[in-house]
Amino acid sequence: MPTSHVPAPDLILTGGTVHTVDRTRPRAEAVAVTGGRITMVGSAAEVSAVAASSTEVVDLCGRLLLPGFVDAHNHVRLGSDEDSAQLAGADSLAEVHRRIAAWAAAHPGADWIEAEAFDYGAIPGGRMPTAADLDVVTGDRPAFVLTYDVHSVWLNTAALRRLGVTRDTERLPFGVVEKDPATGEPTGFLTGFAVLGLARDGQRALAEFLPWAGDSRRYHRLCRSLDMAAESGLTTVVEPQNSLDDLPLFERARGEGRLRSRLIAALFHGRGTTAAELDEFAAAAKKFDDDQFRVGPLKLYIDDVVEPHTAALLEPYANEPGNSGRTFYDPEEFAAVLTELDRRGFQTFTHATGDRGIRVALDAHEAARRANGPRDARHQLVHVECLHPGDVDRFARLGVVACMQPRHGAPDVAGPGKDWAEGVGQDRWAHAWAFRSLRDAGTTLAFSSDWNVAEMDPLAHLYTAVTRRDRDGGRAWVPEQAITLEEAVEAYTLGSAYANFCENDRGSVTVGKYADFAVVSQDVFAAPAEALRDAAIDLTVVGGEIVYAR
Repeated sequence: MPTSHVPAPDLILTGGTVHTVDRTRPRAEAVAVTGGRITMVGSAAEVSAVAASSTEVVDLCGRLLLPGFVDAHNHVRLGSDEDSAQLAGADSLAEVHRRIAAWAAAHPGADWIEAEAFDYGAIPGGRMPTAADLDVVTGDRPAFVLTYDVHSVWLNTAALRRLGVTRDTERLPFGVVEKDPATGEPTGFLTGFAVLGLARDGQRALAEFLPWAGDSRRYHRLCRSLDMAAESGLTTVVEPQNSLDDLPLFERARGEGRLRSRLIAALFHGRGTTAAELDEFAAAAKKFDDDQFRVGPLKLYIDDVVEPHTAALLEPYANEPGNSGRTFYDPEEFAAVLTELDRRGFQTFTHATGDRGIRVALDAHEAARRANGPRDARHQLVHVECLHPGDVDRFARLGVVACMQPRHGAPDVAGPGKDWAEGVGQDRWAHAWAFRSLRDAGTTLAFSSDWNVAEMDPLAHLYTAVTRRDRDGGRAWVPEQAITLEEAVEAYTLGSAYANFCENDRGSVTVGKYADFAVVSQDVFAAPAEALRDAAIDLTVVGGEIVYAR
C-alpha cells in the first residue's frame, strides 16, 4: 500500500503475524491505527515507514494479532457471583455438600444460603436433585442453588416453606415447581428459571428476598464480567437477555468507565409480551444506538435444555421413554409471534436446543418469510445443540444464523457418559453441535461463550471447535463435525460481527474498520491445535486504545 496519503498513526503494532480474516489480504506483519480506526495493514517495513515521532509503537515480538473477538452470546450481566458458594467442578453430591457446608459456616449471618454452578451430573443415576438432598447440610436456613446452565433452581425444605410452596403450587414467578410423580409433593427442583427467573417480573420477585438478585450484587457481577471480557480479547460482547430494568446497569458501567468492550444488549421477549411493551423496546433501541452501547435485538425461547429433559426432541429421550420434552409455544403460536416481530423489523435470537425445538423455530422463520417477504433480518437460533440432519440446509436458505458455543459440545461437558449425551442417545450424536455440516451448507456461524455457563475464554472454544476434544486432549467426540482454525476464528470474529449487523466496522483487520484487536501469546496457526490450550490473550485493543495488557 502506498504511504504518501496515510496519516501519521497514533499507534502501530508490528513485528508479529496478523491474521486478518480479510480474504483480500489474509496475512500481514503490522497494522497502523489513527483516530481509532485501521489506516494501514501491511509489512513491517511498509507500516513503520509512516510512523511519526508521536506514534506509539508496540512490538508484537512474534505474537499473533487477530481481529477482536465478537462474543455473540455472553451473559455479562448475569455473570458469576463470587459471593455465592461455587459448585463448578463438584462432581459428586458429597463434594456439593462439602462446599455448601463450608460456605454456610463462613457466612453464619446470611439469611439465605446461595450457591451456583451445580452440575446435574453430580447426582448419580441421572435423577434431578431434591430438597432432601440439600437438607442434610443446610438445616433450617433456606437454600437457593442455581444449576450451571442457570436454567433450573434447587431449593431445600426451608426454602420451600419460606416461599410458601405446597403440593398445590404449580409455579413461582421465577420457576416451574417440579412434583414427585408418586406423592404429588414438590421435589425442591424448579425448571424454567432462564425463562421466568431472568425475566423482569421474576427478577423483581427474587429481589424481594434473595441478596443475589439485589442491585449491588448485580452491578458487581456485571463489572467483574466486563473486566473478564477485556482480559479475554472480547472487543464486542452481545448480552442476550435483559429487561428494561437492566439498562441502567449498563449506563452506570459506561459512565464509570467499566464498559471497555463494545456492548450490544438484547431485550427479553417473554411469552405474552404486549404490543405496548414492543413499543417500549423500540424506543429503547432508538435511545441506545451507538457503537459503544446498542440495544435492539429480542431474545425468545422455544424450548429449554437437554440435561433435565426439558428441551424439545422429535423422539423421546433415550433414558426416559415417553418424554420428548416440550416447547414453550405451540408451533402455530410461535410462527405468529415471529411473523409479527419480523413485520415490525425486529431482529430475534431464539434459544433452540433440541431437534424439535430447532425445527419449530425454523418453521416459524419460514412462515415469517412467507408472510412478510425476505429481508436482511439476520435472525439467530442460539445453541443449536441437537440438530436433525433434515434441517441443516434450512438455515442458509432462510438466512438464519447459527449462534453456537463450542465448549458446550466438548466431551467433558456433554459427551459419552454425561447427561447430555445419554439423554439424547447415541443415534443423535452425529449432529451434536454440527459446525461442519452447517458451515458446508452455507450457514453463517456466530461463535460465543455463553458465559457464565461456559468459560469466557475464546481460545478454549476455538480448541473445542477444531479438535472436538476436552481440555485434557482425550478422545475426540463427533470429530467429523470439527472445523479448521481459520473457520473457527472467522466464526468468532467476522461471523459474529455479521450476525449483529456490524461487519462493516468490526470482525476483520481491514483498513477503515475499528482498531479492535486481540493479541495472542503465540501464533497458534503455526503450531498444533494443542497450542490453543496453552496460549493466552496478551493484549486487547478497542478503538485503538489498549484496554488490557497481560
